Amino acid sequence: MAKIRRPRVAGSFYEGNAESLKAQIENCFLQELGPKKCPKVNKSASREVIGLVCPHAGYMFSGPVAANAYYELALNGKPDTVVILGPNHTGYGSALSLMNEGFWRTPLGDVEIDGETANQIAKETSLVDVDELAHRFEHSIEVQLPFLQYLYGSEFKFVPICFQMQDLSSAVEIGKALVEVLASKNAVVIASSDMTHYEPQRNAAAKDMAALKAVEAMDEKRFYSIIEARNVTACGYGPIAAVITAAKGLGAKEAKLLCYKSSGDITGDYSSVVGYATVSFKK
Repeated sequence: MAKIRRPRVAGSFYEGNAESLKAQIENCFLQELGPKKCPKVNKSASREVIGLVCPHAGYMFSGPVAANAYYELALNGKPDTVVILGPNHTGYGSALSLMNEGFWRTPLGDVEIDGETANQIAKETSLVDVDELAHRFEHSIEVQLPFLQYLYGSEFKFVPICFQMQDLSSAVEIGKALVEVLASKNAVVIASSDMTHYEPQRNAAAKDMAALKAVEAMDEKRFYSIIEARNVTACGYGPIAAVITAAKGLGAKEAKLLCYKSSGDITGDYSSVVGYATVSFKK
């Protein structure tokens, strides 16, 4: 019997059945804060996008911002393997953990874990444990899957890596392990992270833009020093540093901020917002 990891946030963070979920994702693409058009996967494109940063709030809040990243990915053809790095919000499981077998279910179907790639990553760095408990209740990786399924159906495999430990040296080591393992594969690495949490729009945007400039410069050390010095409450800063490291090692020549918005842009309440950003890393 294959292991099935059932969805934790279907029906809350995103719609709980296939038809409504497809419509919701389409709406994210068409929305004012999104790319304003639905993507067509360009099958003949040379795969230039090797990394993305995507938010992971409920689709009603951050879905349109995330759609900008997935639109860019669709124009770039289809990866065979997607490695999704997310923070651990629950505190369960190992400090750094991946799953290496089974399927993750969403209302759009089941996505198979790329066991071969997962085991290669676990072998490449001793920091990562194989541990499904860290993934059981965690939403940050799950919410990326319906977007990928909308684009590619079940024609891709993925590896989830959950970060409870987010220090710079661990993040860089994971990024370097990904370079070793993914160098010969058609893969993309996605860092799932929201930006500043629950501050007035002006403060949040100023802090987030400073941090995102360091991401665009592909400078993970500077990124960390800004996160620390300005107390930027981005939840997935470890995954972001890992994706910067991986993208550089895999030949990225540019990182580009595709979209930055906040929950205030959706709700109209700018007194306490959460920031959302999408970044692409391209060869």
